[in-house]
Amino acid sequence: MIVHRDYRDSSDSIIKIFDDRIEFFNPGDLYDGLTVEQLESNNYKSKTRNKLMALMFKECGLIEKYGSGISRIKKLCKEHGIIEPKFEELIHGFKVTLFKEKRDVGVNVGVNVGVNSIYEFIQKHQPVRTTMIAQNFTSVTQRTIERWIKQLKDEKKIEFRGSPRTGGYFVV
Repeated sequence: MIVHRDYRDSSDSIIKIFDDRIEFFNPGDLYDGLTVEQLESNNYKSKTRNKLMALMFKECGLIEKYGSGISRIKKLCKEHGIIEPKFEELIHGFKVTLFKEKRDVGVNVGVNVGVNSIYEFIQKHQPVRTTMIAQNFTSVTQRTIERWIKQLKDEKKIEFRGSPRTGGYFVV
């Protein structure tokens, strides 16, 4: 929000938190004639309204690269089984709504798509070490994989057997 807002507009950036969603509003239209349809289809060339601010955020490691935010948000929602975000151009502003509600993806209640994928992978390749999982799920960070493994262990769906050097995860 800080990088993308139009600072020529004196209105405030607003975050509203509800039980079922979070809404993010920034003053200013989409930059350089960009449309919501182009954003959602990932059919656009990224341009930066606040170049120095974007560069500072990138140098600090707070953003990965220019033009990747929308696709990363959508990817994370999909990985966690959450309804896709809603992008809206409003009068003098832009709003993004993130929902709490899970998508109906045909998996067990409480197990998101990523956890379910790792569970199936372990089931097919047991015993499995974390490094092998990471090699096969390259679009997911190591930290996310470790979180999903912890969730499966906490739910008593998998367990680690053997020594730390030679053991692996098994489906219980």
